[in-house]
Amino acid sequence: MKNVIAVIGAGSIGQSIARRVSAGKHVLLADLRQENADAAAKVLGDAGFEVSTAAVDVSLRESIHALVETATAIGAITGIIHAAGVSPTQASPSVILKVDLYGTALVLEEFGNVIAQGAAGVVIASQSGHRLPALTSEQNRALATTPADELLSLPFLQPEQVKDSLYAYQLAKRGNSLRVMAEAVRWGKRGARINTISPGIIITPLAKDELTGPRGEGYRRMIQISAAGRAGTPDEVGTVGALLMGPDGAFITGSDFLMDGGVTAAYWYGELAPA
Repeated sequence: MKNVIAVIGAGSIGQSIARRVSAGKHVLLADLRQENADAAAKVLGDAGFEVSTAAVDVSLRESIHALVETATAIGAITGIIHAAGVSPTQASPSVILKVDLYGTALVLEEFGNVIAQGAAGVVIASQSGHRLPALTSEQNRALATTPADELLSLPFLQPEQVKDSLYAYQLAKRGNSLRVMAEAVRWGKRGARINTISPGIIITPLAKDELTGPRGEGYRRMIQISAAGRAGTPDEVGTVGALLMGPDGAFITGSDFLMDGGVTAAYWYGELAPA
């Protein structure tokens, strides 16, 4: 039996983290599109990693459960990298909530049931969750602890309340960090850790969709005004992921790491601040 790193979302961020934490382990690459998983597997395989692939739809419990069974048949799950999701330009509010919010809750729940002693995981959230105004303590608790299959029934997530894709995305990503904080308690009882990373604009195919989409001008301004003055790279996210999943991060769990080049700082206290 081998140690397994499960990567959900075979894009450049998931691959970048996997490359840093998977030497000597088996990488199970899962994606909604099998061809994406296969393409990523070839890149990692050519770099010397042991890789297998699977198709998964994170919005379906049975699909996540099947992925867990595939992983446990290979060995002990010592790492989980959840990097799957859809962006505001790519999907409607309801789809964003189903994939990014509910899907993440399913991943945390299903993998948390079998995660190995000493394991660690990261969930990719977003800077968008940090630009959402404060929710009530009741809403925070609901996003963090409502059973996964009841999440989408919460009153403040109904279509008449969430009409905009960006707002849905912000809610989902805020929900991801809250959910991870709550799940860290349960994972801790199994001797495992789980954290979120909230990247800013990282140059990936998804980001390019956003930069060329209807909100592109606003995103480009964010980059220009930020302290870093540039977008990030998947490798920079990989560096933080490696910290959180490795021995140097052994005291970190239930936390969210914002890495956006200073965009959120500019949004709340700088030139991007709302009037």
